[in-house]
Amino acid sequence: MHARSAVVDLFGDHLRDHGWWAPVSGIVALAASCDVQPAATRTAVSRLVHEGWLVAEPREGTRGYAATPVAVERLDRAHRRVYAPGPPPWDGTWHVVVVDHGGDRRRRDQVGASLGYLGYGRLAVSSWLSPWPSPELSSVLRGHGATWVGVTGPPDPSLDATGLAARVWDLDGLGDDYARFASSLPGSSGPDVSTSLDAYRLRAQVVHEWRKFLFRDPGLPAQVLPDGWPGTEARLRFLSLADSLRPAAAGWVAEAVGAAAGHASPAPD
Repeated sequence: MHARSAVVDLFGDHLRDHGWWAPVSGIVALAASCDVQPAATRTAVSRLVHEGWLVAEPREGTRGYAATPVAVERLDRAHRRVYAPGPPPWDGTWHVVVVDHGGDRRRRDQVGASLGYLGYGRLAVSSWLSPWPSPELSSVLRGHGATWVGVTGPPDPSLDATGLAARVWDLDGLGDDYARFASSLPGSSGPDVSTSLDAYRLRAQVVHEWRKFLFRDPGLPAQVLPDGWPGTEARLRFLSLADSLRPAAAGWVAEAVGAAAGHASPAPD
């Protein structure tokens, strides 16, 4: 796990229960639990401050960092996607977006990565498609200096929705990866963890791997997916495992944050 991912995942998955804040040494210690070197963590924190995700904020005489309002909004939205029980209801319409990135290759790549995370798949060179409009679309593209137009509506009645989805998203590859992810999770006997540290490490790893699917799968509606879609079983198994590990993992976070702040910090309910 890269240092940036360890810090972002920590804030998004656990520090919401601690006021979106943690002491510097607590962040470093929790990242070290996932084998991230302290120097790398401090560099990642500095970069996240520069990018507007974190802000230095002392509390009760302890140096620490808090998520900015913009980061809280983004992390909240990602959290809902990570732990969603399934895709929302779909009305059968698609959101088509045509982006003008000015011919700048670097900007084009940045736009592509951002649109993929927001749930859009590439329909053509500059055209993107999603089952649902993203509320972040305008601000994200504006941040990249790109202009765009978007249209929402039903496809041609003669167009097969499943075939369209398979054209825009690599459903075969995505399905295989979902199946591999599910098979990598502990079996029915449960995870082999004996301490809260073990629980935190395993949960951090599993959530991190699951979060990667957000860049590839917008949570496509069942109407456009093949029968027996592996993503459904993978989601059920992920949610069950993450839920079973949460109490012990939250306890480890509370202990680390409390120790770094110089006082006991009870685990959230």
